[in-house]
Amino acid sequence: MTATFVDANVFVYAFLKPKRKLQPHEQKIKEGAKKIVTRINEGEETVTSVVHFSEICNILEDNLPLKEACTLEKGLLLLENIAVKEVSEEHYLKALAISEDLQVGANDALAYVLMKDAGINRIYSFDRDFNEFKDIQMLTE
Repeated sequence: MTATFVDANVFVYAFLKPKRKLQPHEQKIKEGAKKIVTRINEGEETVTSVVHFSEICNILEDNLPLKEACTLEKGLLLLENIAVKEVSEEHYLKALAISEDLQVGANDALAYVLMKDAGINRIYSFDRDFNEFKDIQMLTE
């Protein structure tokens, strides 16, 4: 089975502690994210990028004590089943063209570019932008 790309929001939803009672649809997203992270922790092969990892770091560090955020970040990087892809200027140029064409976020288009380069057609995400890409499948649990 081919690896699945993992968007930053999966880890954010799984790790962040809500400051208020979640709405039912938010609780469903959180539960789906936790299921995905459990499978990754159990060894499921996944791919992300340095850009998406940076997004994870920024959000975790803004919302958790720094020591806790760093522990989570280091744990993710040390998992052998998560490949963290480098990103080039060329990747971003392709992504920005797609972003403009489809009216999606630049980093979502970047994930798509990296997925196509790696022959990946599945992404774990809760971002509706990925519905614009008709040749990939967005998985939410």
